[in-house]
Amino acid sequence: MKTVITLLFLGFALAAAAAEPLPSWNDGPSKHAIIHYVDTVTKEGSKDFIPQKDRIAVFDNDGTLWSEQPVYFQVFFAMDRVKALAPQHPEWKLVQPFKAVLEGDIKKVMASGKEGLLKLIMVSHTGMSDEEFDDIVATWIKTAKHPTKKVRFTELVFQPMLELLRYLRANDFKTFIVSGGGIDFMRPWATEVYGIPSNRIIGSEIEVKYRDRKIIRIPKTRFIDDKEGKPVGIHYHIGKRPVAAFGNSDGDLDMMKYTEANRHYKTLQLYVHHTDAKREWAYDRKSPIGKLDKGLDYARDHNWTVVDMKKEWKVIYPFELKH
Repeated sequence: MKTVITLLFLGFALAAAAAEPLPSWNDGPSKHAIIHYVDTVTKEGSKDFIPQKDRIAVFDNDGTLWSEQPVYFQVFFAMDRVKALAPQHPEWKLVQPFKAVLEGDIKKVMASGKEGLLKLIMVSHTGMSDEEFDDIVATWIKTAKHPTKKVRFTELVFQPMLELLRYLRANDFKTFIVSGGGIDFMRPWATEVYGIPSNRIIGSEIEVKYRDRKIIRIPKTRFIDDKEGKPVGIHYHIGKRPVAAFGNSDGDLDMMKYTEANRHYKTLQLYVHHTDAKREWAYDRKSPIGKLDKGLDYARDHNWTVVDMKKEWKVIYPFELKH
């Protein structure tokens, strides 16, 4: 009899755990704010009710859905591509930032600034068809590992944010990625990892041309989906203001202000604040990657939700659940 009762209690506990929204979030202000918002705007008859067709939630990617240190992960991809192409370009051994890439000097690569990084992107992301580029990215994302974490980059997605994506979709929100990263870099893997269809991924774009039944990528920037570019990208790709926006840096501030200015519906703005130096990284105002300065002040002055990763997340990455 005691065994039966024990099994019943265990079953109830497992059922309760399965039903709990956001299980990797500690019971704190951010979790409460998210659940309260979703409950309020999805309840029929509520003064803040939002119809399903207008439940648009936008997410930054780097630093919001996965890690971004010590450099954006797409930069690691570009560096690996440069190394693979180097035998065809012996001159790169003498020219920066290619020389720094071949020597594995990330500090010098980053010191080359936007101009240097753009050079790396152009030589590593162009000169092939869109299908060829998809295959290159798909192969890299399955095999490449982070230099310090020693796991595949897609293992460095944030478990609490994966739960948030699922929770929103379970409540009939349409989720979109709006990232400064390349749209064609994200599409080959983001659907599988985040459950977001490729046509709901917005990012920076490289110019393409149609030639011989193929879309060919050419070395020219078409659109930068960062800062003030994010609302522009949302306008062109989605066609309506979001009601919820999630970011981690000043580069997301315009997107989040654009969401906040929605005249029709109650909105939610949430910043992921990187405060956990032990499990992930701790950085904000002075970081060259994912700088959060003006956005942090604005968020606190306007009562946005700011997630303290160290205090509010039980785990950071999915593989921590195994432990």
